[in-house]
Amino acid sequence: MSTRARTGRAGAVPVRPWPRVPPELSARVPAQERDEVRLLLSRGATVAHHRFRELPGLLRAGDVLVVNTSATLPAAVNGRLGGDAVVVHFSTRGGDGRWAVELRAPDGRGTTRPRAGGPAGAVVRLPGGARLALGEPLTPGGSRLWWARADTAVPGLLARYGRPIRYGYTERDQPLEAYQTVFARPAADGAGSAEMPSAGRPFTAALVAELERRGVRFAPLTLHTGVASAEVHEPPYPEPYEVPAATARLVNAARAGGGRVVAVGTTAVRALESAAGPDGVVRAASGWTDLVVTSERGVRVVAGLLTGLHEPEASHLLMLEAVAGRPALEAAYAAAVNGRYLWHEFGDVHLLLPEEGLTVRIA
Repeated sequence: MSTRARTGRAGAVPVRPWPRVPPELSARVPAQERDEVRLLLSRGATVAHHRFRELPGLLRAGDVLVVNTSATLPAAVNGRLGGDAVVVHFSTRGGDGRWAVELRAPDGRGTTRPRAGGPAGAVVRLPGGARLALGEPLTPGGSRLWWARADTAVPGLLARYGRPIRYGYTERDQPLEAYQTVFARPAADGAGSAEMPSAGRPFTAALVAELERRGVRFAPLTLHTGVASAEVHEPPYPEPYEVPAATARLVNAARAGGGRVVAVGTTAVRALESAAGPDGVVRAASGWTDLVVTSERGVRVVAGLLTGLHEPEASHLLMLEAVAGRPALEAAYAAAVNGRYLWHEFGDVHLLLPEEGLTVRIA
């Protein structure tokens, strides 16, 4: 098998490629329309197979699950740019009232394909007579995401004309409720996530109650996630987040008492690690985070992670490697492919826990 080189602090090192994920392993409909969600458990390089409903037996009293309360927005809206039909993906709400948006081209199958971004100064005509004026790229030199200003209140526009962002591997449109987690709380200002914080999707109220009965605590935070790029696997760009003081206290107390802090989703990792100091103490924090968690940076607080199965070369895998290490991921992803686990937001989940007796490495 061929290898590629990756440069880290120690220089170029050979890295084995991830196994190819067959297209038929894409989850095309929510779990309730097919069967129950499976859970792949990693403890170091040891892999075990479970059902998600078995999660309470895999955690222990004193553990804390950190959950993202961001609600998923109906972020896709049809529009026209000149004579062309476009689909606007409203990605991230800025502090000045503008939105970062992505323009996509409809593909005739209910999904979209990439198109060139911009140009600056162009105006997209939206339903109800609204207009969206494009400003400049979100990041210098970027082309996919642009800052834009609408002449109407975007939350109301999305509520009336929007629908959830749908990707080509899904079978059909789903109602917004299919993209909401049990932890979702609508924001007063209409902000939310363009894409579902999907690691929390398999939880039910009954399962949450059972976990709490067994002594597992829940620590809420918020990170509004924007539109990822399935085509080019861009690194994450800055996103707004908030870690409340109560969550900081609960996480710090759990770690001091020997409990494990398990993030539900990569968004929870990004927010929580953004609020952690070099000493590993979490403090209340809010604003915008540009943190990219890699194995070189490491994690300061998170001991475990419940997440979906990510595409090869996705930037999320760098975060998973920081939590669990490359050998654990290689073993898990080989087992997931061989075991016919399902990928993407409606797919199965992966629980990464430290090997018994190991402690979190402080960066």
